[in-house]
Amino acid sequence: MSIQIRNDLDRRQFLTRAVPACAVACLGLPHLLGKTLSRSKLALQDEPHKFDVQVDRPLSTRQMVGIQYRSLIDLVKILQSELGQEEVIRLLHAYSAESGRKLGEQQARNAPDTSFQTFVKTFRPPNYANTLTHEVVEDTDKVFQLRVTECIWADTFRQGGLDGEVGHAAFCNMDYHWPPAFNPNFKMERDKTLMQGHDQCNHRYIDTA
Repeated sequence: MSIQIRNDLDRRQFLTRAVPACAVACLGLPHLLGKTLSRSKLALQDEPHKFDVQVDRPLSTRQMVGIQYRSLIDLVKILQSELGQEEVIRLLHAYSAESGRKLGEQQARNAPDTSFQTFVKTFRPPNYANTLTHEVVEDTDKVFQLRVTECIWADTFRQGGLDGEVGHAAFCNMDYHWPPAFNPNFKMERDKTLMQGHDQCNHRYIDTA
C-alpha cells in the first residue's frame, strides 16, 4: 500500500494512488567442451538474482503484519501533526476505500463466478485462521455474518497508537467497499469493530439482489 503527497506537503491536498551474458571463446576445443559451456550458461541463467533469493528468516504473523504496516503508521502520524485529525481521517477514508475496491475487483477477476457463496467462501473458517479469531453466526443464501473476537490488524494499529477512528479509517473502512466491487449487489453492514474498542467485529454481508 502506498500514499503519495505533494513535495510541498500541501495542507489541503493528498493523492492516493511501491546476469549479464558472458561471451566465451571455445579456442578450437572439441565438442565436449562446447556441451560443458552450454550447461554452465544454463545454470547461470537459472540462478535467481540476489534480490530474489529467499532467506530463511522465520517471522510470526504479528511481526510480518507489523512490518507491512509500519511505514503507513509512521506516515499517518506525520500527517496528523501536519494536517490535523479530521483531515487525516477524511484522506484515509479515501485511501482505504480505493484499497477495498481494488481488492474486490481482483477477487472477481480470479473467481470462477461472482455469486454470493463464492464471495463469502473467502471468509469461512479456517480461512484467516492466522490473522483472525472468528466464527460464522448466520449463514443463508442471502446473508453471511461473522463474529470476530481477535484481529491482527486491530492489534497492530493499536500497538502503533493508531487504533480508534484513525485505524478504522485507514484499514477497516475498506471492508465496506470490497463486496460491491466484487458484485454490485453485495454490501456489508457493521456497527462494531475491535479497532474502535468494541468487543467484536460483526461483519454482516448481504446479497441485495
